[in-house]
Amino acid sequence: MFKVAVIGASGLLGRALVNELARQADWQVVATSFSRPGPNTIPLDIRDAQAVEQFVEHVAPDALVIAAAERRPDVCEHDPALARALNVDAVRVLAAAASRRGAWTLSISTDYVFDGTHPPYAHDSTPAPLNAYGHSKLDGERALIETTSLGCVLRLPLLYGPIVSWAESAVTSLVPAIAASASAHGTGDTNVTNGKPAVMDAWAIRYPTFTPDVAFVIRQMLERHARGETIRGIVQWSGDEPMTKYDIAVRLADALQLDAHLTPQHTPTDATPRPHNCHLASGQLEALGIGRRTPFDTAIRQVLAAFPWRGETLAT
Repeated sequence: MFKVAVIGASGLLGRALVNELARQADWQVVATSFSRPGPNTIPLDIRDAQAVEQFVEHVAPDALVIAAAERRPDVCEHDPALARALNVDAVRVLAAAASRRGAWTLSISTDYVFDGTHPPYAHDSTPAPLNAYGHSKLDGERALIETTSLGCVLRLPLLYGPIVSWAESAVTSLVPAIAASASAHGTGDTNVTNGKPAVMDAWAIRYPTFTPDVAFVIRQMLERHARGETIRGIVQWSGDEPMTKYDIAVRLADALQLDAHLTPQHTPTDATPRPHNCHLASGQLEALGIGRRTPFDTAIRQVLAAFPWRGETLAT
């Protein structure tokens, strides 16, 4: 029996990963959560070193995936201590505990470790983060690599997938503003018409990546470890469709059948600095036969179809 511990299993990526791994009949998945513990998850605060030690000792996983993090750049900017506790210190504690058990640790990182000036970025390109979030994730990468020889960092870009609220992904978080700007057609029960135009960033280029695809990639990486072909160091995975938030909003409006009034903003306006284009090269994993990419328009319609909403509640 191959045992995998998923840390942060109630989050956007964690849920997709648990769903993917549950399909492996001969694997045991142990899920943890701090913010949303449920009947099939173990409550665990990864900032509590003693609790982490006890958890890893008790569960004795063959592999541990760290999907828990503080991933909101604005929060990291205003609370760097929290960012460090979750994105650096907890990674070091988890990796050390897993290493003592001989378990492989996979830690999730971000494209924001780069400054976005010279894409595409390879796994060994020189990092140069622009904000506190990027700095904390880069320090987390170093914490993992310094702590265990049996570990891997997986860098990912902007994620979207099945959600529990619009705000859970930076992709679907655009929906309320889109709806508020819209004259709707086809939704049947909306009262919103001729709304104020929504200004959407048309400067920063992102590569939205579907969480079920990432979960599939992680499962393939775990399979290699299970058969003794462990991946170490730093690897990257990314969607291959470049889009600004304005582009994403246009495609969301089409999927929602909303006649949205959208205005592109061609200069950066975020209070927290964001990189222009951090496209991650995925060649390492592709060379190993690892990877899957669902087209954005197909995937976002799956997300919207699975999330219960009605026209008049889109803007809430």
